[in-house]
Amino acid sequence: MSKFRILLKGIVTYENRFLIVEKWYDDRIVEPYQWEFIDGVLAFGEKPDDAVIRLIKEKTGLTVQIDSILYTWGFTAGETCTIGLAYRLLSNQEEVSLAEEYPNYKWVNRDELEQYIKNKYVLEDINRIGLTKDFNLEDFGKVDTFIEHLD
Repeated sequence: MSKFRILLKGIVTYENRFLIVEKWYDDRIVEPYQWEFIDGVLAFGEKPDDAVIRLIKEKTGLTVQIDSILYTWGFTAGETCTIGLAYRLLSNQEEVSLAEEYPNYKWVNRDELEQYIKNKYVLEDINRIGLTKDFNLEDFGKVDTFIEHLD
């Protein structure tokens, strides 16, 4: 029998900074706590957009708005296939009230993300979508290449 699990990741931003939390992974590893974005499991029958907003509220006390879906990912462990959706969420407040599962949080700038997040898969994803870089039109060619001239 196939089993599916859907994870939602909330990449919360406030004034060009990103919310990261210390998350416990396993006390059998060198660093049992690691910095990460907020995530959680989609409940059966719940809409992903509603669920990610709920998860952020429950785990941080923040009220957020969805900006976009940034990327997806997936993996299989045993008989369970996990599918993930990463959302960019906007907060209009800085004060965080963490759930007990998280001992600490930080608001970090874009260039600090790689300093804190050590999960290589998360780093690959956020680098692939350009989250760790400033947008620069020169990286994509000239703007007028994309605009059809109306002569």
